[in-house]
Amino acid sequence: MNSQTKTNKRILALDILRGVTIAGMIMVNNPGTWGHIYAPLRHAEWNGLTPTDLVFPFFMFIMGISTYISLKKYNFEFSHAAAMKILKRTIIIFLIGLAIGWFSKFCYYWTSPSEGIGFGAQFWESVWTFDRIRILGVMQRLALCYGATAIIALTMKHRHIPYLIATLLIGYFILLMCGNGFAYNETNVLSIVDRAILTPAHMYKDNGIDPEGLLSTIPAIAHVLLGFCVGRMMLDGNKAQSREELLNSHLIKLFLVGAILTFAGFLLSYSCPINKKIWSPTFVLTTCGLASSFLALLIWIIDVKGYKKWSTFFEAFGVNPLFMYVLGGVLGILFGSISFPWGDASISIHGFLYKIVLMPVFGETGGSLAYALLFVALNWCIGYQLYKRKIYIKI
Repeated sequence: MNSQTKTNKRILALDILRGVTIAGMIMVNNPGTWGHIYAPLRHAEWNGLTPTDLVFPFFMFIMGISTYISLKKYNFEFSHAAAMKILKRTIIIFLIGLAIGWFSKFCYYWTSPSEGIGFGAQFWESVWTFDRIRILGVMQRLALCYGATAIIALTMKHRHIPYLIATLLIGYFILLMCGNGFAYNETNVLSIVDRAILTPAHMYKDNGIDPEGLLSTIPAIAHVLLGFCVGRMMLDGNKAQSREELLNSHLIKLFLVGAILTFAGFLLSYSCPINKKIWSPTFVLTTCGLASSFLALLIWIIDVKGYKKWSTFFEAFGVNPLFMYVLGGVLGILFGSISFPWGDASISIHGFLYKIVLMPVFGETGGSLAYALLFVALNWCIGYQLYKRKIYIKI
């Protein structure tokens, strides 16, 4: 998404926040081993919040701001051209998510075939995994939330969107309370609906809970809409103001919104636990509040104080965010699938780097963290070459 604004210059902090979240998402998805993960890089098992639980919702928050910026060129008026562009982008992002899931299955079955089958049977077993491929996921959630937010932004008066957000979150909370929605098992209404519509074969396996399931998409849409409203509040100011005045205005608004949402989220968590796997309403409020505060901090450091040299690393991720995330996913699959002879057996690239190179030096947990950092650095090398050549791959 384009991060240009109508101010004198682009707000670089928007790209940096996008880059920080994409780098974080790649890192937490690629530890050296899932058995020994550095503690801050673990998701909360159920209720609660860890640093890792922030990266995905932070990206969705900034996606809401970016959606406001990108739709501004249509003057937020619904048209056939705008609708087709939104629909096309939504479908492409959703299909890319499905393709990554299929590619993962293909590589798994190709490198671990059933015993006693020939080449043709092995190839077919690897290719035809559509009866057990996961339908929803991170990219699919991004697609659905982007598409819904964009259509709402073009068809609804913006001053009414906060009421829609409140309706979605309150309605979802009532659904959770009435449907055993805070239970970490298959009696949860989210699990019941997903198993009935998606079927277990096409779901993430976690006590019957799919963290990107159907019903939890409702608060996720509210999440992106909150980002959209913050973008509107930030960027719909007085165009006659100087850049310095605009930036100071952004800081005040973002810190105020951040404090209110974060406080509200933690306060309400006594009756509605903060939970990423069901995307609880308090999870929406708290993470949007923290994202708003973090964005304000980045604007102050980068755009106001001018400390920009350190941010080049994250800018390389931020200018091509979805491409970099997809690249990380594909490379992670390939590193786990491509093997070569080692001793009396074979070892994957992933296994070699973690077990042979890093673990003997840093230990099990330290080596797992070192692998994640090394993997992010490799992705950055590719992203930086695109950034340096001003190649922007929009998805």
